[in-house]
Amino acid sequence: MGISKRTMGLVWVALVILPAASLLAVPPKVVETVPRNGDLNVDPDLRELRFVFDQDMSTGGYSICGGGPLFPKTVGRPRWADSRTLVMRVQLVADHEYRLSVNCPAAQKCRNVAGESAVPCPVQFRTAAANDAPQPATGSQGNAQAAARLREAIDTQYSYKDLRGVDWAAVFAEHMPALEGAKNPAAFAEAVARLLAHARDMHIWIEVAGTTVQPFKRDIVRNYNLDTLAKVVPVFQKRSAVVYTGRFDNGVGYIRIDSWDSKHTEALEQVYVALGELASARGLVVDVRPNSGGAEPLAQKFAGCFIDKPVVYAKHVYRDASAPSGFGQTQERVLEPSKPRPKYRGKVAVLMGPANMSSCEAFLLMMKQVPGCKLVGAASYGSSGNPKPVDLGNGVTVYLPSWKALRPDGTCFEGQGIAPDFAVNATPVELEAADPVLQAAVLLVGRH
Repeated sequence: MGISKRTMGLVWVALVILPAASLLAVPPKVVETVPRNGDLNVDPDLRELRFVFDQDMSTGGYSICGGGPLFPKTVGRPRWADSRTLVMRVQLVADHEYRLSVNCPAAQKCRNVAGESAVPCPVQFRTAAANDAPQPATGSQGNAQAAARLREAIDTQYSYKDLRGVDWAAVFAEHMPALEGAKNPAAFAEAVARLLAHARDMHIWIEVAGTTVQPFKRDIVRNYNLDTLAKVVPVFQKRSAVVYTGRFDNGVGYIRIDSWDSKHTEALEQVYVALGELASARGLVVDVRPNSGGAEPLAQKFAGCFIDKPVVYAKHVYRDASAPSGFGQTQERVLEPSKPRPKYRGKVAVLMGPANMSSCEAFLLMMKQVPGCKLVGAASYGSSGNPKPVDLGNGVTVYLPSWKALRPDGTCFEGQGIAPDFAVNATPVELEAADPVLQAAVLLVGRH
């Protein structure tokens, strides 16, 4: 049987051929990429991108996601060099940023021999400038000064520096030769990225020459399948780029919100149109499982449709190295009713999972304050930092978290996440045909 390929939006997908009988296995992960994620000095003459998995894969299919000017120009189809190595032939240009992902929420055809989809692996890199192009240079003394600024910022400004037990003195000692030996800002930023990867913090990133690099890439197994959702939600409708709706036969309404990013402010207006239409629904399921955050005020505006009076939903403390505790006074974050917006006072279930972080975790905390609302699914990721820039003085800027995000009771959820009220497990294989998380929520809010 041959392999077919089709393009769906920005996703490149090949048909997967799986064994008739397969056993549930540990989801595969990409353990090595060429070039590495975050590389900023990639040879533009590189002709193959390589992705190495940690276990044998089904070589009948693949998913490589991306599109637009940041997606590499391809030469032919990707191919499996062996059962663990996927190869993609490309034509790169000098001094250009590229982004792609092996698997993504919309396409997960890279699977192991047991049928488990691989954990999505985003890869970002930048090619080096042409040989004849002028490049800024850095010296060991300037690099040492920049490294000292970074070390001071870690000690005095980074709110989670002690959270994961990183020995920062040892880490800086390990990476100092690469920092001091960097020939240009891009090389210095690469060295900084490798150093800061030890923090395992999704709210740390680096900016250099117009490129943003994230040192840490999280590995999560998502508890949803977008293709399946479109099939199992009755009257499923795309309202905008980030808002989807439906209505079940038992009268339960469904609203999915994929992002709180401020660039989707106009698109998010459709959520209020949908909420008005579903005002009489006997119950409502709000699905934010694909949502990794964005602008907290946009989340507040929607959550405010479910309350009648102000309520504290979260707290935070800013890093203050001069304070005895190392942090300033605890500050409260208050959810206000969204009076000009539609109201909903029926039963509500919010679907959640490990993709949720940042401002979407704030949204989960908001909805926990809604009378009768229940969170259903799996724990969120646990990452919220309000990053602030640190200029290292050599063309490299590092963003470091400035606060500790707290639950209303004052406990920190960084690295722990927000727990659901009702935990529902769902494996990628199960989600190919059904959605147990959604089913549980519909039953929960559909009861008399």
